[in-house]
Amino acid sequence: MVQRKGWQLPSIRLLSTTPAAQPAVTPPREGPAVVDCALYSAGIRQPGERTVKELLEAAQTTADAFVWIGLHEPTEAEMAEVAEVFDLHPLAVEDALSDEQGPKLERYEDTMFLVVRAASYVEHTELTETSEVVETGSVRMFVGEKFVVTVRHGSIGGLKAVRADLEAHQDLLTQGPWAVVHAICDRVVDVYLQIAAAFQRDLDFVETQVLRREAGSTIGQIYQLKRELVEFRGAVLPLQQPLTTILDHRTLKLTKEIRRYFRDVNDHNNRVVDRIAGYDDLLNSLLQARLAQVTVDQNNDMRKIASWAAMAALQTAFAGIYGMNFKYMPELEWRYGYPGLLIIMLITTVLLYRYLRRAGWL
Repeated sequence: MVQRKGWQLPSIRLLSTTPAAQPAVTPPREGPAVVDCALYSAGIRQPGERTVKELLEAAQTTADAFVWIGLHEPTEAEMAEVAEVFDLHPLAVEDALSDEQGPKLERYEDTMFLVVRAASYVEHTELTETSEVVETGSVRMFVGEKFVVTVRHGSIGGLKAVRADLEAHQDLLTQGPWAVVHAICDRVVDVYLQIAAAFQRDLDFVETQVLRREAGSTIGQIYQLKRELVEFRGAVLPLQQPLTTILDHRTLKLTKEIRRYFRDVNDHNNRVVDRIAGYDDLLNSLLQARLAQVTVDQNNDMRKIASWAAMAALQTAFAGIYGMNFKYMPELEWRYGYPGLLIIMLITTVLLYRYLRRAGWL
C-alpha cells in the first residue's frame, strides 16, 4: 500500500502483493487508516492496481465478486470518504466511530452493521489487586451484497491473520462477504475460549489460597477477578443476540453452508457464556468463604483478647481487695501473707489459663 501524508480515497490502490508483504499496523496508528483492501472473485484475490471505487464497480459487474476493505481507527474524515463510496448509513457510520459500542447487529436498508468485541488475555506472573487480566477492543463490520468494511478499534483484534487464512481457503471465500464475517467472529470466539481457559487457572490459584488460608489470599484479588470477569462478560454475553439473529433464516437470507459455520461459532460462544456463569458463581463462593474466614479470625482474636483480659481482671481483683487498707483483713498479720497471696494469684491464673486453653479460647 502506498504511504502518503494525507489519506485520499481515490489514491488508495491495490497492489498485487500477498497479504504477508503488507506492512503491519502498530498502535498508535500512523499513516493511512486503510490496512488492506482487495477484490475477491471466485474466492481468489485479484491482482492489479485500482482505486477502491474501481474495485467496488468491478465487484458489482461480476457475479461472484466482492470487496473487503479493512480500517484501523479511522478519523471522521476518513470514515466519511469510505461511507460515500459504499453508501453507508450516517447512523451506522457514527456508531462505527464511537468509542463505546457493545456487540449488536442492525440493518440499514441493504447493509448490515455488526459490532463484536475482541478480547485478549494479559499474561501476568503474579495476580495482584490491580492485575489486568482481560483487555478488550472492538471490530465493527459493514456487510453488503458486494462488500464488507471492517473497522477495528484498539490494539487487539488484528485481522491480518484472518485475511491470510481466508485467502488460503478459497472455498470459504466463495461464500461471499458473510464468509469474512464468519471468519472474524470465529477467530474472536476462539480467543474467548482461550481466555476462559486462562481465567480458570487464575481462579484455581485463588481458590487454593483461600482454602489453605494463606496470607496472600486477599479479598482485593477476588474483587479484581470479578471486575475483569465483568469486562469479559460484557464482550461475550451480548454477542449471543447477533449470532441468534444471523442464524434466523427469516432475518438474513444466507446460504445453508455459511449458516452451518455460524452455528458452530454460536455453540462455542454459548460454551464461553456458561463458563463465565460458573466462574461468577465460584468467585461469589470464594468471596463469601474469605469473608467468613476473616470473621472467624476476628472472633478468634476477640476471644484471645477476652481470655487475657479475664486473667488480668482476676489479679486486679485480688490486688484491689487487699489494697483497700481495711484494719481487719484475712491473714493481714500473717508473716507469710504476702507471698501466700502471690502464690494464690499464680495458681488461679494457671487454672484459668488451662481452662481457657481447653475451651479453645487460647
